[in-house]
Amino acid sequence: MSDLKPLSKEAIPAALEKAMRYRLLNEPAEAESICLDVLKADPKNQEAIVTLLLALTDRFEKGYGVSDTQAKELLARIKSDYERAYYTGIFNERRAKAKLTQGAPDCRFQAYDLFREAMSWFEKAESIRPPSNDDAVLRWNTCARIIARNNLGPRHEEERIEFPLE
Repeated sequence: MSDLKPLSKEAIPAALEKAMRYRLLNEPAEAESICLDVLKADPKNQEAIVTLLLALTDRFEKGYGVSDTQAKELLARIKSDYERAYYTGIFNERRAKAKLTQGAPDCRFQAYDLFREAMSWFEKAESIRPPSNDDAVLRWNTCARIIARNNLGPRHEEERIEFPLE
């Protein structure tokens, strides 16, 4: 692979706008590449860290293998306690939605557990949110509605999982 060309610090704001545009166009790989370039030029750029995290989690429902480790490393780099809690909730919510669409044995229980984990993080974010910011409340309500709409619940100890025969 050829050496990558560096991004100038002056180009960072425009590059981040492009990354957001690519996310909106449902092209997370392009957004990810841009964020990696921004982070090479400015390793602590919070907007690039969050956008990269969101680009990675955009790929969950597409069936791409996304490293939980990479996402967790990005979450650890978020400086704001509120944003770290909020985006950890988003991470778990998106993992739950991906599990729900898999249709594999046990996925409904895994999705429920992940939605509940997301809701716990949204509650933490809500407790330290900035004034007039109810984003965590909106996300919590979304998770609660998905759980109810899909009749999800915890696994009971006596429930057995039957795997299909091949």
